[in-house]
Amino acid sequence: MPVLDKEGAQVWRRRTRGEALWRWFGWLIGVAVFVVCWQQISASTTWFFVWDAPRIADDIWTRATPPRWEYITQLGRPIWDTLNIATLGTLIALFLAVPVAFLAARNTTPSTLFIRPIALLIIVSTRSINSLIWALLLIAIIGPGVFAGVIAIAIRSIGFCAKLLYEAIEEIDHGQVEAITATGASRWQVMAYGIVPQIMPAFAGVAVFRWDINIRESTVLGLVGAGGIGLQLSSSLNVLAWPQVSLILLVILGAVVISEWVSAKVRGAII
Repeated sequence: MPVLDKEGAQVWRRRTRGEALWRWFGWLIGVAVFVVCWQQISASTTWFFVWDAPRIADDIWTRATPPRWEYITQLGRPIWDTLNIATLGTLIALFLAVPVAFLAARNTTPSTLFIRPIALLIIVSTRSINSLIWALLLIAIIGPGVFAGVIAIAIRSIGFCAKLLYEAIEEIDHGQVEAITATGASRWQVMAYGIVPQIMPAFAGVAVFRWDINIRESTVLGLVGAGGIGLQLSSSLNVLAWPQVSLILLVILGAVVISEWVSAKVRGAII
């Protein structure tokens, strides 16, 4: 905005004096909050271990290299279990997320007053709890194993998939829906021919993207006893078998890279 200098000439400034003061006040508050948080963290940190971390990391690296390549023959089944956990969990989540998404979308829910809030609660509650926590709860209920991992991944994925799907449903072209409705089509026919074809690309993209994420999450579920390659990782860590740990980490990295490549190719073909 223009202001006048001492000689009466116009000078353009980006902000007024009041806006500049408020901006500096905001920075001051941010710095103060950072200082207080740093003091709290520093007080509860054992700095001796922090300064000694490079030596410990070098020692572990020395013990972990080279990887124990002959151990790879025992990782075939665990990595296969991990892929199954991610795939089955994603399929179950998609099966449950589709009706939740239609109930949550404003233009398809039967009731914005009662049903939509319940659907949104399901979306929020399943997304807010990490898959490891779900796995811990399910292991206590149904016991350890791959099945607990599948259900944990499925529950965790419902909210993610349903949220993206209901947003896609709300953003459809309503002209197509109105045209089909004008022909006298029923509510289910309108959904089948006016809404579903429009959200299929989004559905496919969400499915592949979530499967890619679940590959990563399923690799660590074994740390709490939910099956997969994480179980081998936990066992190797418990006995300090560092060459095995390094090999398992390489296998996990390879699986994640391959899943990322597959996901990118499929999404590229869809889009």
